[in-house]
Amino acid sequence: MNILHLDSNHPLLIRELNALGFTNTLDFSASKEEIEKTIHKYDGIIIRSRFKIDAAFLDKATTLKFIGRVGAGLENIDCDYAQKKGISLIAAPEGNRNAVGEHSLALLLSLFNKLNKADREVRNGKWLREENRGIELDGKTVGLIGYGNMGKSFAKKLRGFDVTVLCYDIKPDVGDENATQVSLQELQQRCDVLSLHTPETPLTTKMVNTKFIRGFAKPFWFINTARGKSVVTEDLALALKNGAVLGAGLDVLEYEKASFESLFSSHMPEAFQYLIASENVILSPHVAGWTVESKERLAQTIVDKIKAEFC
Repeated sequence: MNILHLDSNHPLLIRELNALGFTNTLDFSASKEEIEKTIHKYDGIIIRSRFKIDAAFLDKATTLKFIGRVGAGLENIDCDYAQKKGISLIAAPEGNRNAVGEHSLALLLSLFNKLNKADREVRNGKWLREENRGIELDGKTVGLIGYGNMGKSFAKKLRGFDVTVLCYDIKPDVGDENATQVSLQELQQRCDVLSLHTPETPLTTKMVNTKFIRGFAKPFWFINTARGKSVVTEDLALALKNGAVLGAGLDVLEYEKASFESLFSSHMPEAFQYLIASENVILSPHVAGWTVESKERLAQTIVDKIKAEFC
């Protein structure tokens, strides 16, 4: 089969696909319109997030047998239409779930112990011990929304702490020895920490809004390593201001797009300005799943799944 690679990935992806007898073409720069002119030549596509694969694109991909997404989600692909056309969809959540679990824990512990704030102060000659007194994770209840690969990974990391872990998922019977599955209402009543591990879908887009936050019985800490568009940033900022949310660790942002950097040179939304200035907010650039190890593991997962289906 002929495979078109639209994004750069770990070298083992090309190496191992070559070894399996596939022909690999790399095109990391052509526009979507240019790719559409030649896509009929290919049996497979490997992509990360370069552009959206929509129905119009798929109509031109007349010989396509599979799309491999080197990542956890498939939201940049019209999955329903692809499946109607008999195209296999291959993602790799197994490849970066460990990295996401570790990053989620890092965000939470950094928030609890004010590590980012304390680090900045010490570097500026401030030795403020009482002001940087932390709180402990032990004894807390952690609620996870979404209990697939990423949620399960975070729950496993929490086993070393004396915590109660609850999970809510639209799928039944996903709880395990690391998390007890409960209703959303029970999770909102009990948790001290909320962590999102959901894909981007119509159900999850703008899910965390003022109404949702008001449904919690007590102020909570918020972690999001899932999708930025699941959170209404303006509502989160308001909740941080009024104490309904005690602090936030955000690896993803509602404003994420190809021109994200332009936020710093043009008009910046007030809510984003507030997050940047807040000492109880930690931000990272959508790298929870990006480790040295996960880059290789993601590529290997894609190879293994292609091999299992087509060899």
